[in-house]
Amino acid sequence: MSPRNEIITDTQAIVEDEDISVQDNTSTQRKPWLGVLLAGLVLGAGVIGWRTLAPGKTSQPATAQAPQTPPRPVETTTLTTGQGMRSYQLLGQVEATQQATIRAQTGGILKQIMVQPGDRVTPRMTIAVLDDADQQLALSQALAQLAQQRSNMARLEVGTRPEIIAQRQAALRSTLAREQEARDNLQRNTNLVREGAISQRLLVEARASVDDAHGERLAAEATLKEAKAGATREEMEAQRALVGAAEAAVNQARLALQRTKITSNSTGIVQERKVSVGDLVQTGGEIASLVAGDRLDVFLELPEELTGRVTPGTRVELTARALPNWKSNATITGVVPTADGASRRQRVRVQLNNPPRGLVSGMAVTGTLQSATNQPSFVVSRDVLTKRQDKWFVYTVAEGRAKQQEVQMVADMGEKVAIYHPQLRAGQEIVSRGGDMLTDGAAIRNVVSNGR
Repeated sequence: MSPRNEIITDTQAIVEDEDISVQDNTSTQRKPWLGVLLAGLVLGAGVIGWRTLAPGKTSQPATAQAPQTPPRPVETTTLTTGQGMRSYQLLGQVEATQQATIRAQTGGILKQIMVQPGDRVTPRMTIAVLDDADQQLALSQALAQLAQQRSNMARLEVGTRPEIIAQRQAALRSTLAREQEARDNLQRNTNLVREGAISQRLLVEARASVDDAHGERLAAEATLKEAKAGATREEMEAQRALVGAAEAAVNQARLALQRTKITSNSTGIVQERKVSVGDLVQTGGEIASLVAGDRLDVFLELPEELTGRVTPGTRVELTARALPNWKSNATITGVVPTADGASRRQRVRVQLNNPPRGLVSGMAVTGTLQSATNQPSFVVSRDVLTKRQDKWFVYTVAEGRAKQQEVQMVADMGEKVAIYHPQLRAGQEIVSRGGDMLTDGAAIRNVVSNGR
């Protein structure tokens, strides 16, 4: 008989004995539950013994197995090199392209002013009027002097009139007659002195009369010759110079009169009025200040890292807080070669030839400028990055597992970003989507591969 059969026979015998005992007990003590309990114990002991002694079976301790985490599905892409473009916010303000101060060019009492701050003026528009009484008087005097000099010039150019020549010829004949009379008188007095009829003194007076008559005749002859010969070249040139000086005086007087009406030389908007009616204005005194309304300049301040890197022609986007619906893509017109005295920053100028309505001098403007970075970088989608505790990470792929790699954010370009780390290389596979829930070394399963 086999050991298993012996154990079963012994167990059955024990059960039979126990049954007899239980029956006796039950019959004597009336406790049915005790028999059921004993039967269960005996049956359990038999099963344990059978499992222990059964051939080919060994007792093994039960062990708890950890559940296997399935690989996470992710999308991957390959790294490509690129140039990062960094966005800079430049602060600045609007300034008028042209600013002018209108000044008086002659002195006088301000009689009328015709503009107020905010008025638009055009070239040759009258701004103010001065009292012109003094200028009118000066012009009248200059005109009279000019007329006199022109008359003298005309007389020299035409020559002496015939009646004047005739008059001078008659004067010459009169002097000749007086001279002849004086000579005759001298001859008579000489004879009388010889005869002793008159004194020697009368003879001396007669000789003096002859000399006087002779001088008058010579003067009359010279005057007649001058009248017949006309003006000399030197006299004509001198008279022409006098006429020119008189004309210049007239022009000066007219200009002074014209300047009593103060006008604008350019188009602009009155920024400030400097005087009022009744003020005494000196030559060069300020009347009003103008700013150009159709052309404005925007001066933007560059951060120190852009100093020397921005050149004319660079594109910049302009916005103004006061004009929320205005945005302009403009070009930098010029770069100021020195730093601003207040901010110590270099400034650039953007010229606006057609500024929007409402954009005025002194208003704040913000410029957005895109500048290429000098640092080597990889351009990837923003979805590639994972941010944890103010640090940026990407997950590279190696042998079916994700490896966490911290990277430097070189430039934020919106949907694209530029990153860099010396261990990254072009063509390397990284996780493009699904990296937010990954951990370092996690198993991954690539469902879509971008960039291949």
